[in-house]
Amino acid sequence: MTDLPIAQTLYRKGHWSGPADPCELDYTERFLRRKKLTTTSGQSFILDLPQTTSLDHGDAVELDTGAIVTITAAKEALYRISGPDLVRLAWHVGNRHTPCQINADHLLIQADPVIGHMLEHLGAEVTPVTAPFTPEGGAYGHGRTHSHEHVATAHEH
Repeated sequence: MTDLPIAQTLYRKGHWSGPADPCELDYTERFLRRKKLTTTSGQSFILDLPQTTSLDHGDAVELDTGAIVTITAAKEALYRISGPDLVRLAWHVGNRHTPCQINADHLLIQADPVIGHMLEHLGAEVTPVTAPFTPEGGAYGHGRTHSHEHVATAHEH
């Protein structure tokens, strides 16, 4: 048995307030159900959600002690995609089911040399960067899209 606090309550971004201890997770790490996590201040806890869930930057979990932990997007290796026809480039990224953060003048994707090479051949400027990654959620609300599966996520509290 563990004496670590347990987090079973998820609050979506904008649906919680007050002081919180941040827990930095990269995009891949933010897709989970049950796992031991550690906040940036060193507090370990067990996240125990009823189903595998995509946690977004700004979401929070409540520990059984009453403390709040906010989820923050950790910096990770990405490609910054820019070019004269950004909409066309975004279509090609989406057509390959690649998670994508859409900004007004550029896209961010995880560093994938195959996708990067394809985009360069389409006229994109592909620049390696290290930054937090918060890609668009699925068309049906929170969460991510993997192939054509529909992943259920926790409801807002």
